[in-house]
Amino acid sequence: MTASGDPGIAGFRYATVTAGPTTYRPGVAGAGPPVLLLHGFPQTHYCWHRVAPGLTAQRTVVVCDLKGYGASRSAPGGESGEGYSNRDRAAELVDVMAALGFERFAVVGHDRGARVAYRMALDHPGVVERLAVLNIVPTVDQFERMAAEAALDYWPWFLMSQPPPFAERLVGASAEYVVRHILDSWTAAPGAISAEATDRYVRAFSADAIAGIAADFRAAFHIDRVMDAEDRARSARIGCPVLVHWGAEEGSMSDGPLRVWRAWAEDVRGGPLPSGHFIPEEAPERLTESLRGFLAPAAPGPPTYRSGAPGSSSSA
Repeated sequence: MTASGDPGIAGFRYATVTAGPTTYRPGVAGAGPPVLLLHGFPQTHYCWHRVAPGLTAQRTVVVCDLKGYGASRSAPGGESGEGYSNRDRAAELVDVMAALGFERFAVVGHDRGARVAYRMALDHPGVVERLAVLNIVPTVDQFERMAAEAALDYWPWFLMSQPPPFAERLVGASAEYVVRHILDSWTAAPGAISAEATDRYVRAFSADAIAGIAADFRAAFHIDRVMDAEDRARSARIGCPVLVHWGAEEGSMSDGPLRVWRAWAEDVRGGPLPSGHFIPEEAPERLTESLRGFLAPAAPGPPTYRSGAPGSSSSA
């Protein structure tokens, strides 16, 4: 049972861990080397309920709500999202994992959680041993890609980053409608996310959570975008293997993000999955199969393609 009263994912043991100003409620299950699963907007860690159990035979799986989302309560963000940058959130989650006894681990992130995950790999290379990112490119690249038709798909980036309390009041007035609209319209087929999961996300989309989510988006514009640009200018690289997946039916990712990720890491692999934006719930079997191979100890995993190598043009 999480602090908010949500039962969480069946089979996971939940505990309270404090890191900095934030109280987290991570869930743990399985055995073997640890992997941390991070969710995206507008969901909670429950988005992994069809994937996480399938990883527990070979990994100790940790699920956790991002700072400000779900059961992870914290101090309010600053005017520009201070305290909610990907760097801040990554550092806190490294502390959470250490408190659970895990000094080195793999990270899998979807959407906003993937942004925290790749920042963790950049800032804590000795901690992150493998990285999987779903449905994203790095934040600075994302802002640069928001043009023409794709711009309409990214309306939360600009709405939620408006100065407080505009976004909080506007979204809070229709909170349930916003969540249900996103979950229905960003999937490849309406109704792809179960009614039970949808109800959980609606309940978690409280006034406190909306404030934390707005801080997340403000930090993306004012802090993370700039930080990424500085890292890209100095050719910062992710040193661990990187797995990238996106939805084959996700129009804004139709050109494939592998080419972008190869500018940030040497060892990049992946491809599209039959899904819209919410891969963990739209293509859970295919994702679980891919993650098992990628996370398997001492396993070669899928072929690694680098820029200019044979096969690197496909899906790129």
